[in-house]
Amino acid sequence: MPMLQQPANQIKLTNVSLVRYKKGKKRFELACYKNKLLEYRSGTETDLDNVLQIPTIFLNATKGETAPNSELVKAWPPPSQASEPSHGGKSGGKGGKKGKGKSADEGDPEKSWKDAIIEEILKKGEIQVNANERKELLDRMEREIVEEVAQRLVDPQTKRVYTTGMIKKGLDVLSKQGGHAPPQDSLGHKLGKLNLGEGARKGDKSSETSGQATPMTDDDSTETAKAKKSDMPMWTGVVTTKSVKQQALEAIRALIAWQPIPVMRARMRLRITCPTNIAKQATKSKAASTEDDAGAEQSKSTGTIKDRILSYIEQIESQEILGDDWEVIGFVEPGAFKALGELCSAETKGKGRLEVLDMAVTHTDE
Repeated sequence: MPMLQQPANQIKLTNVSLVRYKKGKKRFELACYKNKLLEYRSGTETDLDNVLQIPTIFLNATKGETAPNSELVKAWPPPSQASEPSHGGKSGGKGGKKGKGKSADEGDPEKSWKDAIIEEILKKGEIQVNANERKELLDRMEREIVEEVAQRLVDPQTKRVYTTGMIKKGLDVLSKQGGHAPPQDSLGHKLGKLNLGEGARKGDKSSETSGQATPMTDDDSTETAKAKKSDMPMWTGVVTTKSVKQQALEAIRALIAWQPIPVMRARMRLRITCPTNIAKQATKSKAASTEDDAGAEQSKSTGTIKDRILSYIEQIESQEILGDDWEVIGFVEPGAFKALGELCSAETKGKGRLEVLDMAVTHTDE
């Protein structure tokens, strides 16, 4: 009679990637389809059944060693003990409310609890792949991140988008410098100062809100210089534990903060409409400005509603009176959009309208 060498409960996993996550003193693993995991982290895939090869939490997936509930409870204490209502006589007297109809759902709290654990492991865990697969994964994620960043940043002077090669070089400078600013005498630093200086000489209202870095030259430089490096946006390279979208946003913030190459956020193109009689009225509240510059804040706290609105617009494309309404179309830095929307809502008593014509305008779009 032949001997069975493989235990009946051993799970063989092939053609999958493992996601490892340490919680407490234990390491937990999930067996996933790599491409689906990346889609899940980016938000395009939401069904866990499509991501997991098997909906089981392991202590060691390679050996097929599943994680017992006792270990899961230690690492992720359930919000409430679902088993308590089912114990003995205390719940018997109120059986009319619990009833048989709810007994079928007794497993739902535990399932939701385990699903929450699985989601945390999938989102925060480290993907285990071999060296070649890892390099291929990182290269693909880097290409996607660079393409995402290149669509949202422009040269402050020309307003043209950068090539993906230039964006990659800028991020490489940051990662090689430990995630922060390049040396003070670097080409990127000198160009950044030059661009900021020219913007100020031109009297550009956007010099403080254009999305360019302020730690090196603007009025905020003193305050920023005092801040710890850890408080500033950092870029140390692509990782597999974060989605492409999240890392693209972090890359944008780091490039704007440190200026390894001179960059600014691509502007939004807006149409603002307001009744003429309201536009001529004096403002009644202080500006909800996100700027730190005291002079700019003061200028936005005085004057007419029209003046306040125009103070947010970097470049006016058109301005005219249409019947009883005043209308302006112009370009606004994305960081000022919220404050401008609040201004239009509060000062015009709901009669002003703010429309987004283009989310990210570059030179080629104009």
